[in-house]
Amino acid sequence: MKFPNESKAYRAARNKLLGAEKALRRKIESVAALRRKLPAGGPVPENYVFEELRNGNPETVRLSELFANGDTLVAYSFMYGPRMAQPCPMCTSMLDALNGNAPHIAQRTNLVVIAKSPIARIAEFTRARGWDRLRLLSSAGNGYNRDYQGEGPDGSQWPMLNVFVRRKGVVRHFWGSELLGAKAEAGQNDRHVDMLWPLWNALDLTPEGRGKDWYPKLD
Repeated sequence: MKFPNESKAYRAARNKLLGAEKALRRKIESVAALRRKLPAGGPVPENYVFEELRNGNPETVRLSELFANGDTLVAYSFMYGPRMAQPCPMCTSMLDALNGNAPHIAQRTNLVVIAKSPIARIAEFTRARGWDRLRLLSSAGNGYNRDYQGEGPDGSQWPMLNVFVRRKGVVRHFWGSELLGAKAEAGQNDRHVDMLWPLWNALDLTPEGRGKDWYPKLD
């Protein structure tokens, strides 16, 4: 490709960058292939009971009942605990985008968002946010967040992403975003769910980048 009035220096640098972009694409594909080859992890310790709103009324649903569309479940732990005055702005930014993609994701797999607050409190925030496509669950009455790295010993909430599979009727853990707990290299943040988050991918295309100290806000 060439664009109007570009210099030879620009084209040489861009071609070099293109080689790096191709290598990155190959690396992303190879990592995804390794992920797909993971054996199923440990069986879940219990059939967790969550709450969700159906037709405006709170109802219970078990983990095993979340596999309506195939045998895989993607579950994001939304940082909105009962002791938090407001939800995590970073989680909110990511979920703003995921809400729009939820119908497309549902064509291939199951997706839920789990928060520790009571379901009525979750619904109050998400209605104002316009999240009408995400399946939102409350884990206020179970130990899911604690068991699957979405909650610290002191009750602090963590933005964990987990994938579960159902094999011969048994629900097992498959993958978790363990980069959340890995020490970041110099100049990097945790960056454990960038693959789901259009915000950072868009900013990485700009000369200013994502910035060292900038983070999204709730408004």
